[in-house]
Order: sequence, then structure tokens, then C-alpha cells
Amino acid sequence: MPNTEFQALVVEQTEPKQFQRSIQRRTVADLPAGEVLIRVDYSSLNFKDALSATGNPGVTRNFPHTPGIDAAGIVVQSSSDSFQVGDAVIATSYDLGMGTAGGLGQYIRVPSAWVLALPKTLTAFEAMSFGTAGLTAALMVNALLDNGVPLTNFEMETAGIYALAALLGHEAYSFSALLANRAAGTFHDEPALAVESLIRKVLDWAVVLDA
Repeated sequence: MPNTEFQALVVEQTEPKQFQRSIQRRTVADLPAGEVLIRVDYSSLNFKDALSATGNPGVTRNFPHTPGIDAAGIVVQSSSDSFQVGDAVIATSYDLGMGTAGGLGQYIRVPSAWVLALPKTLTAFEAMSFGTAGLTAALMVNALLDNGVPLTNFEMETAGIYALAALLGHEAYSFSALLANRAAGTFHDEPALAVESLIRKVLDWAVVLDA
């Protein structure tokens, strides 16, 4: 298994403040230590990934490096009692894709605390279509509910995470949102159903960019 080869996006520093990106062949032995080795089926592309890929020191300081702050796939090796070979899982957050080789490679190796079982109601593709932005959006909706905020109408930016929050809220609680685009100085009353239509189209695309 240590000699298993795979492809990954690798960011390299060529000189101070100069970085290049390429698809390279790596081996499992190149991965950092961890309890769970995952064959990555899907990842998503996040703003942090773009920062990491361009050498932003606030995200990644050590190169060469593989970005990708989330991943969904299958466990192929585990020393943790929590996960068995063949388990469908998600890995997100913590240091993944920042200081630890991330989901834009075909394998990742991470601590078991970073890993969650893939919900049976989601495929790996669906999980990464929502990605870290969707997870954050769900946490945001839950936090609003836990604090008694009425989810009838509220103002939000039109970044991907907020559109996902609007969809999640509409699906579960039938609320609509006031979507604001401050850059353009415009505000629009949009039923969450319109946002749902947009996100449904996104789920049909092969690649999703979250700004």
C-alpha cells in the first residue's frame, strides 16, 4: 500500500512569492501520518483552496502542497475502531488542505477525528456538491433556529454559502430570503424557491466554484 501511486494537484514554490501548479504522481508513502487512509472520490473547490494554490501564507506555509479542504470517498486502511475498510466517509475542516495534503489528490490520510460517516441520504457526489460551504450553511441555519431567530425574511449576501443556507432553510422551514449584492449596490426579494432552482442546476454541473 505505501507504494500505491495516485495523481494529485501539487503547488510548488519556485522562488519567493512565486508558485506553480501541476498534476503530479505521488505515492501513499508521501502522505502525512494519520489513522485513516481514504481513496477520494469527490472533493469541492473552495475559496481557501484558491488561496492555498496561489501561496497565500494565511492558509498554507509549507510547499509542495496539495489543496482541498474537503473530500468524500472510501476508507482503504484504518487503525481506528471508528472506521472500517470500505466505509463511505467525509473529511472536512481542521487542517485538511491547508497544512495537510487535501482532497485535490486521489488519496488522503488523516486523523480519525477529522472523518465522518457519509450520511446514508447522500451520495459522495451530493455531499461534495454542498461541500464545506453547505456544512457551514447548515450550521448557520441551526444557529439561527437555536437562538430563536424567526426564519421568515432576512438579509444575506449572495455568496454560495448564503444561497445554500437559503435552500436549506426553504427545504426544512419554508422561509424566503432577501438576497443582497452589495458590490453592485442592489437588493432583491427572491423567494427561496428561485434559489432552489439555481442550486438544483448547480448539482447538475461537474464543477462548482464557491466565491
